[in-house]
Amino acid sequence: MTNTSKQNYVVPLAFIGLMFFSIGFALGINSYLIPVLKGKLSISSAESYMLLAATFIPFLIFGYPASLLIKKIGYKKTMAFSFLLFAVAFGLFIPSAKAESFILFLIASFVSGTANAYLQASVNPYATILGPIESAAKRISIMGICNKLAWPIAPLFLAFVIGKEIQLVETSDLALPFYIIVGVFLLLGIISLVAPLPEVKAKGEDEEDLTLASETNFATKKSIFDFPHLILGAVALFFYVGVETISLATMVDYSNELGINDKTVLGSDFRIGELASFIPSIGMVIGYICGAILIPKVITQSLALKICSLLAIFGTLAVVLAPAAYSIYFISFMALGCSLMWPAIWPLAMDGLGKFTKTGASLLTMAIAGGAVLPLIFGWLKDSFGMQNAYWLCLPCFLFILFYGMTGHRIRK
Repeated sequence: MTNTSKQNYVVPLAFIGLMFFSIGFALGINSYLIPVLKGKLSISSAESYMLLAATFIPFLIFGYPASLLIKKIGYKKTMAFSFLLFAVAFGLFIPSAKAESFILFLIASFVSGTANAYLQASVNPYATILGPIESAAKRISIMGICNKLAWPIAPLFLAFVIGKEIQLVETSDLALPFYIIVGVFLLLGIISLVAPLPEVKAKGEDEEDLTLASETNFATKKSIFDFPHLILGAVALFFYVGVETISLATMVDYSNELGINDKTVLGSDFRIGELASFIPSIGMVIGYICGAILIPKVITQSLALKICSLLAIFGTLAVVLAPAAYSIYFISFMALGCSLMWPAIWPLAMDGLGKFTKTGASLLTMAIAGGAVLPLIFGWLKDSFGMQNAYWLCLPCFLFILFYGMTGHRIRK
């Protein structure tokens, strides 16, 4: 840090936490829309998962333009702009529902993903450099709690406003909740403009700071491709976002597929259908809490990444090999493993970028497109080999993330 190292970060982080919550809420809407549209529009699983693809493809397209906008107007105004785009996107869901048009739903999801790309490009590097780099995973873990709690709240909110069982929901029922959501996101845009968020810069980010650049070896770097640990981090992030999206967004669909929505959870009073969207989020929140407490005092960011990768590998193997009625519970282990991957990969990949910080952040933002590619492949595998077997897709992804935690993040030119 150069200009905020002695400030109190609690208030800025509280506002950033609200924005991370908004990101999770916007993505969590897909968990509700996928089974509804699949049932009412008579589309295949692969087609229904195109909603996720439409949401995540904009990260690849707008990751770099987002970094240019941040350089031009700053982090705070870019955040406000993203909320305006969110309001437009959710407004588009209303005519999509009334027309029962899958194409319009895809367009609305694409605009929502564009808004998400700009917001992610703002809040993730902001949380990373709003303090020492070695404790960045701690801050992002706290932000992750806000984000992942919002994933299950989104489908619960839609279900509460609509007031029907998901099997009985018509596409026309979606209009009212989206009117409310549009108003809320417009309000969030105003809040982000007035929030006390100081503009921050990473160490060595000012190109005119030639002395610091020379001392930290930034002057010898010509582009982001001179940072192998950043490139490998982007690949790891691509895989991570894809498998995390699968673990969070397929839970409701999997419980429907198994026909166990009305069964209780391991003998408790709760029905699987009621907790389907909460089970993986609970695992992730547990991991985030551990990260907030243990990093960096007890474990390093790289060690956290290795531990979580091994947990996720175990969870994946258990999901695909356990009896179907029990395999659904092991998705929580996959989610628990995913919990500290995002908080660890971001600071490990951005460490030492200096004046390339914003460009490096844009590359990592573009890697979020993994949430478009892998769920789409998952939907095709589900149609071809069954949903339980489709989870095999996650195993090689977690193995690469383990490699990054062990070796990849240390590779330097």
